[in-house]
Amino acid sequence: MEERSLRVYTDKTFFTKITSTITKMLIPTRIGINSMLISIKRNNVLKAYEICKNEVQEDISKKEIAQKKYEDTFSLYLESIDKHIMDSIYKKVKNDTASIFEKNALSKYYEVIKIKESEYLEYKYRKQKYLLELDYETIKEMDKSKVLEKYKPFYVEKMDSLYKGLLKHFSIKLADTLTSQNKEEIYEKIFQALEEYITTILPLKMENEESEIYKQIIDEYNKFENYTVGKLDQNEGIEKRMVLLSISRKLFTHSLPLIVAEQCYIKLLKDVRSLIVDTRVIKKQEKAYSLLNHLIEDYNVKLLSTKIYWDKPAKRDEYKAFWKKYQEIQKLKIKDYIEYTRQKEILFISGDLKEIYKNQNKYYKVIKFYKNKLVLLGAMKELKNAYKSIGTYVGRKALCRK
Repeated sequence: MEERSLRVYTDKTFFTKITSTITKMLIPTRIGINSMLISIKRNNVLKAYEICKNEVQEDISKKEIAQKKYEDTFSLYLESIDKHIMDSIYKKVKNDTASIFEKNALSKYYEVIKIKESEYLEYKYRKQKYLLELDYETIKEMDKSKVLEKYKPFYVEKMDSLYKGLLKHFSIKLADTLTSQNKEEIYEKIFQALEEYITTILPLKMENEESEIYKQIIDEYNKFENYTVGKLDQNEGIEKRMVLLSISRKLFTHSLPLIVAEQCYIKLLKDVRSLIVDTRVIKKQEKAYSLLNHLIEDYNVKLLSTKIYWDKPAKRDEYKAFWKKYQEIQKLKIKDYIEYTRQKEILFISGDLKEIYKNQNKYYKVIKFYKNKLVLLGAMKELKNAYKSIGTYVGRKALCRK
């Protein structure tokens, strides 16, 4: 009996080893087959993309047929990449034979998959974006310059469309009745999408396309690049987001409407106000205060000046008065820069003080800080309580005893 048990155990161990060895041998084969299928599907979608692009606009029926074929080949192409992840990368990670690139790829894949039930539309955009990114990075790693050159225009156009779809989806979500926490999450997603796009897609577009828009944003883009190196403090993080919003006004006028960009600016203003009163280091506080002035100027000049439809006529008139004063102050810039800076600061802080007075309980610390600044700028006088009462104070108990 013992001999039989030993033989069965030995056989099981033997077959386990054989299975494990065969699996390890088959993984490279599967990778090879899947890679070959991806390559075929990629070529098909690139051909369909070229046909669709070159099809004459006047021939509507041919254009529709070409578009349908392109969409079908694109779906099959994405399916082949998805299959490659499950058949090959997953098995390699499971058998501990995966590279760091493959481990990261699978980790990111699961991050996308987990939102499928709760946020299906976002999941659709993110999954397509992820699969395209994965294949693009794979082509770069393989160092196939000709394939990469042919793939880039298709990749950039598709990614551009997906990012715009994502931003539009987030913009619609913000219009829903949301809790403060849910709104914060949407804002974070918007800023993350903008940063990803400007970091990964915009450089490729600027490299291959010529546009007047790129000339207009080049200074802001160079400024943004300064924030991509090293660890950022809170102040720098807000500065970076301010630059992202500034660039977005040129690139995403439809997918990130003005009303949504306005909400994002207001969110940043709240963040800076909190930063001013939360820090106890004077140098950091002054740095945050300087940022606040830049942000108020950006908000008024780059966003509100382009606003056509106002919900409240009183708000529009208020802004017109602000703009008139701002234009007058601008004339001082060359004549007297110190006075120009002082008056501009007074204009910005007085306007923001009026805004936060609507919520005095929440912003009482900021209100106090603003008033102190306006006193220093000579725009407000500090009235000290000089009243002194003379006399003897007698407690109630003493009066009762009398």
